[in-house]
Amino acid sequence: MKEYKYRINGNLYTVKVGDIDDNLAKVEVNGVPYKVELQKPDKPVTIVSKPRPQAAPRTEGGAKVIAKPAASMGAYQVKAPLPGVVMSIPVKVGDIVKSSDTVVMLEAMKMENAIHAGHDGKVASISVNVGDSVLDGAVLVTLE
Repeated sequence: MKEYKYRINGNLYTVKVGDIDDNLAKVEVNGVPYKVELQKPDKPVTIVSKPRPQAAPRTEGGAKVIAKPAASMGAYQVKAPLPGVVMSIPVKVGDIVKSSDTVVMLEAMKMENAIHAGHDGKVASISVNVGDSVLDGAVLVTLE
């Protein structure tokens, strides 16, 4: 039995609620037992649950279909490691660069940051201009 204490108009009541069968509850108030009839709801209660996520699509063989980005033909993208403003681009399309060469100077938090190529290669394209504001992860230069 669950026990509850209520104060009504200054009087303290100890209420114990026992078993509830169908719509009949056994209740004891200050030691006096009562059988309390519960009112049934007029209309059925609809339980709404969150929709389940759909299962991943599968091939005829049962393997999961996973979308993968198209593989670029040996291209390497130099991305901005932090948001900032492009101060200078010391390379141009067609230049051969080493992994340690600076390809973009980026001003971030009032400091100039040299962005290095990261890989040896040839500059295929430059995606930004001097003065552009870039976000973290933006493609700056593409190498072949």
